[in-house]
Amino acid sequence: MPMTTAAPTLRQDARTIGLIGLAHGSSHFFHLLLPPLFPFLIAEFGYSYSELGLLVSVFFVVSGVGQALSGFLVDRVGARPVLFAALASFALAGLTAGSASGYLGLVVASVLAGLGNAPFHPVDFTILNKRVSPARLGHGFSVHGISGNLGWATAPLFMAGIATATGSWRMACLSGGALALVILAIMVWNRDALDDRQGTWAHAPAKGATGSAHAQEHPMAFLKLPAVWLCFSFFFWSTCSLSAIQSFAAPALQRMYDMPLSLTSMVVTGYMLCSAVGMVIGGFLVGRVVRLEKTISICLMASAALLVLVGLGALPGTVALAVAALAGMGVGIAGPSRDMLIKRAAPPGATGRVYGTVYSGLDLGFSVAAPLFGVLLDRGQTADIFYGSALALVLSVVSAALVGGGVARRQAQAA
Repeated sequence: MPMTTAAPTLRQDARTIGLIGLAHGSSHFFHLLLPPLFPFLIAEFGYSYSELGLLVSVFFVVSGVGQALSGFLVDRVGARPVLFAALASFALAGLTAGSASGYLGLVVASVLAGLGNAPFHPVDFTILNKRVSPARLGHGFSVHGISGNLGWATAPLFMAGIATATGSWRMACLSGGALALVILAIMVWNRDALDDRQGTWAHAPAKGATGSAHAQEHPMAFLKLPAVWLCFSFFFWSTCSLSAIQSFAAPALQRMYDMPLSLTSMVVTGYMLCSAVGMVIGGFLVGRVVRLEKTISICLMASAALLVLVGLGALPGTVALAVAALAGMGVGIAGPSRDMLIKRAAPPGATGRVYGTVYSGLDLGFSVAAPLFGVLLDRGQTADIFYGSALALVLSVVSAALVGGGVARRQAQAA
């Protein structure tokens, strides 16, 4: 099959980036298909929060295992058909949840949503790396991260809003499924911009750079690379930090600073908005910085310092809330550099597999961190929510520094 080699235009890049951003936003939206509806489910079925929390664990376990495996599928059959299947799975999840008569139905819906979420990072980054020109790839990574945050921010408003307006949590679930179908239709309509079998400009090796060794390399050979597991570690620790903020920063601030929960709940929205702004900035920086791990380290260490400051309890309440939200800025700025660093660490021809394995650390982080930080809050160790989140960021910096050093050595040897 002949491959497109001419550099894409700004319009072509923008179209692909926009579509991938929309798709990625939908995956984060479906992280929160059920959690905003927990009060409605408790009212109807009498479930406990621990029972409903298990639905979240089911989602991320399925997503994490599926994400590691889906990278192989993406590399084998292409990213576009896998994207279509994932969105169809989201639609089925919404339909299943909306028609559930009990706990088992909700579990099945969580499994379907987890299956739909699993391939998104291998799919998204494979298409971006194949379809977007190098000069605009950093902006593509930036939009990708921002869209995920917007998906998280939109889901509670959409799901709880429809459930409240209609008096039916089932209608909210069915509406979520309908939204997935609309997004699937948009992707199919614009399928030419998502064809990862056309266009190799983003990371095409020079002529003669790939030889028979790559062609005959075992599909699992990438697992021997230390950089892959260091990237996995980076995602695990950074997600542990995010999980602490998303789930427990609001009640921790409420107890530490004696503020109403209606006010402290704004910390998560503020954190996500600051992170989104940071990603815009990071998209401009990533194309101008050679040692990406330095950007990541500076930004994440600054965020960790802000979280420690909040944990000390020395600030006025509203200032502490603002400082905790501002910590999202450093995390956001580091985001595009993080994704570009993984791209540089990935061997040719293994983009889907590498991103699938690396991003499964995100699912593991969400699965593990929430109960651990929940124990700290149950014990009244509120400051440790912020100290623990900061420590996780520091550990992620260590992983990023090791990855960046390995990439720099490999580039020096190639030169």
